[in-house]
Amino acid sequence: MKKRTVVFSIVFLASIMLMNAQNDFGFKAGLNYNTNGDLKEFTNEVTGIYKNEGKGKSGFNIGFYGMLDLGAFYVRPELVYTKTTSEYELNTGNTEDYKISKIDVPVLVGFKLIGPLNVFAGPAFQYYLDNDLKGIKISDVENEFSVGVNIGASVEFGRFGIDARYERGLSENEANWTNAGETFTLDSRPEQLIFSLSYSLSKNDK
Repeated sequence: MKKRTVVFSIVFLASIMLMNAQNDFGFKAGLNYNTNGDLKEFTNEVTGIYKNEGKGKSGFNIGFYGMLDLGAFYVRPELVYTKTTSEYELNTGNTEDYKISKIDVPVLVGFKLIGPLNVFAGPAFQYYLDNDLKGIKISDVENEFSVGVNIGASVEFGRFGIDARYERGLSENEANWTNAGETFTLDSRPEQLIFSLSYSLSKNDK
């Protein structure tokens, strides 16, 4: 299936979820601090002769959300475009950024603690649009679809909301490429802290 068709299908299905969340609807944007898994180099003679854990760097996210209010609980589906970056030192001594673009569809279940404070958790369904390590041609990740988990807390003030969450990719997913006769693999599962500001299009100001 072509990526354009897949992206359209994801956006269409997520839009239906958002429209059915009739209690609240709005948009959100923010920053994220991401790391991925290990970068490994393999040869025919020796396995794992080079390994680098990588360093985290900042990225961004932007999208929409809907919310279905169930009293003390709520369900909040989101449709988010996410750009993540992490840094790796290659065996040449150079450092390069590994960049991933993906569509995230978290489906969160939240609990209203006290006043404006909420906590939430839920699965995040991910579709990888692109991955790139500067100066090196990388094939697509092994699985364009993957699943992660989100857990975090939020505070709401009228139409505005602020949330902080932790995301961890659960599905094993590697990017692979060859260079000068050697094979490289990079664990593309994200592990990130996400900070977002949201604005409700349906709430009344309080």
